[in-house]
Amino acid sequence: MKFILIALLSSLLFPLSTLAHGPTPQKAKESIVINASVEAVWNAVKQFDAIANWHPDVKASAGDGKHESGGIRTITLQNNGQLIEELDYYNDQDHEYNYRLKTENVKAFPTSSYSISLQVKAGDDAGHSEVLLKSRFYRGDTGNSPPENLNDEAAVAAMNQFFKNGLAGLKQKLEN
Repeated sequence: MKFILIALLSSLLFPLSTLAHGPTPQKAKESIVINASVEAVWNAVKQFDAIANWHPDVKASAGDGKHESGGIRTITLQNNGQLIEELDYYNDQDHEYNYRLKTENVKAFPTSSYSISLQVKAGDDAGHSEVLLKSRFYRGDTGNSPPENLNDEAAVAAMNQFFKNGLAGLKQKLEN
């Protein structure tokens, strides 16, 4: 009898647990081929705190000058919102670094957290490079019913546009 009662209660409560869910991680990935050597492209992007020199969505950037795990930069976007980011990994030899959002600011950018990887590698043709940006992130509102401006779709659209604009800006800077 005790077993039947436990089984009955479990079957009644199980469906309720499926209604409670949080956000799922989202991903973005963009790349571009640039008519410039790996060294030329890497020289343009390797200064973690100088993203404003090539990314059109970034009005200003400043940092502590560290190009190693723990390095910090503050970027000011065109909407005047600021994001503070921290380097997790930096490898000059492999032309790659990874960083993450250190301080959330959903008014500036509709994500509550993100990690981004930037890598420069040789392209298929001599004298060409491929730049790859990848990210894993969560929407700005991690509740079960986020508003439209902070939901998964808004976060994915913002991250993809940020990547596309940045890569196009880098290409324009290096090829013109």
